[in-house]
Amino acid sequence: MPCLTDRLKQHLAQLVRERDPYLAPVGHFFVQRYIQQQLQQWGAVEQDEFPVRSRSHVNLILNLPPAQPDRRMKPPILVGAHYDAVIGSPGADDNATGVAVLLEMARLLTEHPPRSPVRLVAFDLEEYDLLGSRHYAALLKQQGQSLRLMIALEMLGYRDHTSGSQRYPPGLKYFYPSQGDFIGLIGNWSAIPDLIRLSRAIRKAGIACEWLPAPQKGQLIPDTRRSDHAPFWDQGYRALMATDTANLRNPHYHQPSDRWDTLDLDFLTGICQGLVEGIRRL
Repeated sequence: MPCLTDRLKQHLAQLVRERDPYLAPVGHFFVQRYIQQQLQQWGAVEQDEFPVRSRSHVNLILNLPPAQPDRRMKPPILVGAHYDAVIGSPGADDNATGVAVLLEMARLLTEHPPRSPVRLVAFDLEEYDLLGSRHYAALLKQQGQSLRLMIALEMLGYRDHTSGSQRYPPGLKYFYPSQGDFIGLIGNWSAIPDLIRLSRAIRKAGIACEWLPAPQKGQLIPDTRRSDHAPFWDQGYRALMATDTANLRNPHYHQPSDRWDTLDLDFLTGICQGLVEGIRRL
């Protein structure tokens, strides 16, 4: 039986490839189908289609029930990760790592269901101004759907223990570590209790974790808005992002060198374990 690290590595082997939806459509379609095949092992996969540039794009959705059937009607925890990548990059950290964790969450949360229902969403077109998550967040708001919490998985696999390897937006370096060996959680004010709970679960899994509340929907620190949680902030939902901080740490960000052999798989495994245990208890 493969261990969690091996399973994540198997996913990465399929996901890490050029997959811009317009200039690398074959890779994009392959990854889309792979995600659908993996998720449908655990339930019916819904397709949320939306048009862009006269083409139809799709977010893939899997709903997982809670441990107790009478809690099915509770608002779900939505966990999302984008599966597209920028032109010319195989996107190992950005964002094959997030998708790999999303796929393993499907398995782990089916085997040991959480307290709340969970909705897993693979978003398309994050690299095109968050179009997939913008569409879906607006759709949920229009339909009047509530969420317990939204969690965006955005680059989870790069770690650097070197002092000075971590950079920050202005003013934050005085409050956080200088070495990029932690996972960051960034949420709006209403998500602060969940930031605390999830950070504890991640630390219990052996991974350093720092958290940051972002007031005013992240407008004061624009770097906090650079993933699929931001549209949910804009629609008034409680939401947070889990991230290794992207270009503030990873020199391979949006480069051809963003390959799976630059990743720290022990780091990725610990983050997956911590997030799953934390979500089970929310």
